[in-house]
Amino acid sequence: MSETGEPKPPDEPGTGAPTAPAEGEGHLLPAAPGKEGTAATSDTPVAEAKKAHPALRVWRLFENGAVIAVFAVMALMAVTEILGRKLGVGGISGAQEYVQHLTMWAGFLGALLATREGKHLGLSLAELLPRGPVRSGAHFFAGTVAALVSAMLAVAAAGLVDALRGSGSQLGGGITEWVSVAVMPVTLAIIALRQAVASSSRWSLRGVALALVVGCFLGRLIMGDPDAAEPSWVIRTVNAFQSRAGTLQWPLSLAILVALLLGTPVYAAMSGLAMVWFFAADTPIASVPTETYRLVASPTLPAIPILTAAGFVLATGGSSARLVRLFRSLVGFLPGGMALMVIAVCAIFTTLTGGSGVTILALGGLVYPILRQEKYPENFSLGLVTASGSLGLLFFPSVPVILYAVVSQQPVENLFIAGLLPGVVMILMVAAWAVFVGVRTGTSRHPFSFKEVGAAVAGAKWDLGAPLIVLVSFASGWATMVEAAALAFIYSVIMEVFICRTLTLRQGLPRALVEGGTLVGSVLMVLGMAMGLTSYMVDEGIPEIVIQWVQQHISSQFVFLLILNALLLVLGSVLEIFSAIVILAPLLAPLGRAYGIDPLHLGIIFLANLELGFLFPPVGLNLFLSSTRFGKPLPQMYRAAFPFLVIMSLSVLVITYVPWMSTGVFRAWEARNKPAVTAPAAPAPADAPALDPAAP
Repeated sequence: MSETGEPKPPDEPGTGAPTAPAEGEGHLLPAAPGKEGTAATSDTPVAEAKKAHPALRVWRLFENGAVIAVFAVMALMAVTEILGRKLGVGGISGAQEYVQHLTMWAGFLGALLATREGKHLGLSLAELLPRGPVRSGAHFFAGTVAALVSAMLAVAAAGLVDALRGSGSQLGGGITEWVSVAVMPVTLAIIALRQAVASSSRWSLRGVALALVVGCFLGRLIMGDPDAAEPSWVIRTVNAFQSRAGTLQWPLSLAILVALLLGTPVYAAMSGLAMVWFFAADTPIASVPTETYRLVASPTLPAIPILTAAGFVLATGGSSARLVRLFRSLVGFLPGGMALMVIAVCAIFTTLTGGSGVTILALGGLVYPILRQEKYPENFSLGLVTASGSLGLLFFPSVPVILYAVVSQQPVENLFIAGLLPGVVMILMVAAWAVFVGVRTGTSRHPFSFKEVGAAVAGAKWDLGAPLIVLVSFASGWATMVEAAALAFIYSVIMEVFICRTLTLRQGLPRALVEGGTLVGSVLMVLGMAMGLTSYMVDEGIPEIVIQWVQQHISSQFVFLLILNALLLVLGSVLEIFSAIVILAPLLAPLGRAYGIDPLHLGIIFLANLELGFLFPPVGLNLFLSSTRFGKPLPQMYRAAFPFLVIMSLSVLVITYVPWMSTGVFRAWEARNKPAVTAPAAPAPADAPALDPAAP
């Protein structure tokens, strides 16, 4: 971070080694377990703001406060709905619509934070280039493309706002709809300016990027009426460019893909491709933000930001240390007991935080020394921590499962039920290997003590409450998924701030919520912009073309599943999990149906393969994170993780070819006449009036 409070450009001298991201550059590093003073970084949102220029300091605090306020209002409105329903007094008029719109606000305000901190989801190969002009040029190109795409998105979103303003549509309670949607062009414009400034350390190059961004904004302002008898020069330029769009479509697409490899965020690459292809098809580029806005109608989507915020509160508040003590007291007497403890704690922690990267970075420094002290081999200890970071992704209330449910339009509760047995099988197979190594190496075992168990339960009883609240309130039908997430969020804040007192209202809690908001922004931006790209592919019939091609060349369901496993394994190793879900799920769902695969079974196969991809060399994300966290070379991490890769591969094959493991549990649950808990139908956002194809 530069002294001005803006992100340092990648080629600025003195930046030092890059900090390790979690989940493919998507997560901020959470606090280490324990008290606030043991956080992985001493900078809190307040402390970092004090280093900035006074004007930027105020703006930074405003951004932080806005994200925190959105989280708080979302949770309070959802809980108010529960109380109003149970007391029979009714809730806030239009509360569900407001919560859905606040999800959009959380995404775009969080994207501001992600841009500021350089934490958008992406993959940068520019760091592999030699230092000097080549690397600096690559960073400048990637940053300029990101800034230009964000500026075009801002212009397109402004067109959506104009259309909604003309329609006069309102949200429940009488608030005009366009006022809420205005957050899209405003935040995207600021993001574009930030990306232009961060594209280089040289103001001459920054000036070029800024000129392109400002040119987009000015073009929007002076465009004029596209239906006028004598169109403005801007309209004539757009029309001339569109007449050659077919010729320029593939060169521009190739440039965006190169920029993606060099560091352009995933959301910018996907939305850039969508705008280029829409433009070439003579369709308004406003279709991209319009599709993003339609995503607001998903009744389950608000659970993602709320649960993410709750997970970061627990991670920052030291929940992991208390859970370690609890499971050590429960299983420490068994053969391989300490390894079993690591598996259990990491699985629970990953389930709560939604990201294996957070688990490795937050828990690695705590559990790895414990394994080494208990005489577990070094490579086994490294591999176990690396593999355990992804073992809880199938369990309730894991955010990736919720995201897959939103993208694939599957009932979220059905996916969690279907994933229960496969998730347990995967854990048991890793646990069996851990016990074998523990017995073979003669590691020490701790005598079982009811006194220690009682003390550990007393210390961790509040930490166990968060997942129980979500599970019981949702499964019983007492609350919807979003309301259950809100209960968990409020409970986590009360527990960490007022009961355990591991976070303070002034610094600790804001730090956790700002870090959670940054992740939410980076994830929801990818999800929203992927909707535009998906819309183009559907309009062009690409899924049908893919299905026909695959069916012509692959006739066996067995072979199709085997190829699917291999494909997801490779893609899961190079794509961050949230990006993989929003990019691949819409394409694979119709393929699965074409081969007669149950949608729930396909979803579990998909998510289990992504878990496995984290360990697949040479670029599995967990391998990189553990290498950075423990200071070990990547070749050693490959050797350490290999036994776990083999074991988890076998479990994925079992999950794939024994479909009753996922569908059987769900059918049994369904047969007991337990109706699925679904959220009340949410009114979809009003469709934007038709936009002029000539308008940008």
